[in-house]
Amino acid sequence: MIEPVDVQLDFLPGGALGVPGADVVVAPIRELASYVGTVVATRDFHPPSHCSFTAQGGPWPPHCVIATPGAALHPGIDAIAHVIVSKGTDPSFEQYSGFDGTGLAALLQARGVRQVIVAGIATDYCVRATALAACGEGFDTIVALDAVRAVDLHPGDGDRALDDIRSAGGRVYTQAEIVGCRRM
Repeated sequence: MIEPVDVQLDFLPGGALGVPGADVVVAPIRELASYVGTVVATRDFHPPSHCSFTAQGGPWPPHCVIATPGAALHPGIDAIAHVIVSKGTDPSFEQYSGFDGTGLAALLQARGVRQVIVAGIATDYCVRATALAACGEGFDTIVALDAVRAVDLHPGDGDRALDDIRSAGGRVYTQAEIVGCRRM
């Protein structure tokens, strides 16, 4: 199973909270998707008054607001997603992890999924939280290194996030390494 995390227009260059170079994650995610049985895309899906927005005292500008173009998944991800999981829908609750209150663990367990490949945006926030939660739920967790991008609000945040994932038992591989292992 591959989980593209928040590959949404607002997180791509030019979006409300665009991450530099984030558009390069789409091609490796699509390639990896061709080797797995299930693609579950997570997305931020915020009401206009979400607690994470600066107007409500949060750290972020408004982004991925329900019914806005910026909340849409990148078309290349939307086209391959079997399931879309929304998070951040409660205006008073921040959710970085795709597993946090979404029922995702139960959905994957019901499908017999044992391994989760995490990719997407942003390494140091939602990718980190989702991968750590996947580890915590007992899934064999892999982060696709060339299919993630970090905000790096503080230089090195993305690398520290990957270290946190490794410390929790997750593994970090490139797309080529993941595909090579699947071909064996």
